[in-house]
Amino acid sequence: MSTDKGVQGLIALADLIRDESRDAVKALQKMGIEVAMLTGDNRQTAEWVSKELGLDTFFAEVLPHQKSEKVKELQRQGKKVAMVGDGINDAPALIQADVGIAIGTGTDVAIESADVVLIKNDPRDVVKLIRLSKATMKKMKENLVWATGYNALAIPVAAGVLFPFGILLRPELAALIMAGSSIIVVTNAVLLKREKL
Repeated sequence: MSTDKGVQGLIALADLIRDESRDAVKALQKMGIEVAMLTGDNRQTAEWVSKELGLDTFFAEVLPHQKSEKVKELQRQGKKVAMVGDGINDAPALIQADVGIAIGTGTDVAIESADVVLIKNDPRDVVKLIRLSKATMKKMKENLVWATGYNALAIPVAAGVLFPFGILLRPELAALIMAGSSIIVVTNAVLLKREKL
């Protein structure tokens, strides 16, 4: 604000960086994930935010229609891209990304364009999502090994392969043995709840 006598007052505006954002970036980087920011903000602001958060890279002054192109550019470099967004301008990039993640408090268009919707507006939930995804894949592989190994042994036994040796299973016992495979797989899957995210 100024008058004939010169500047009488200043108003300063700044983006506030939430501690949750810092925590999320650090956790993602600790997991070996490169974190980039894609923003329509000017380069100076983007550079400051990037430095404050310790980001690996940033793209500034990106117009809404260019966001999906930036995602494609990263994909052409052989990178798997997860895009987190909350606005109408993010929708095409969310669709283009390998995994589109919308913030639940975002616009309907962003939410409908995403593969995953986070309920809270907390960037640390992205870290939890990745941990849950990795734990789920691990359980799926474990269950595949359990089921294959168990069935490779149990099916021949239930079918009577031990009959020449004088061992014959009654049908109800053979059925129980075969049910054991499902019990093992389901029990192992339920243990996913114990994973620390």
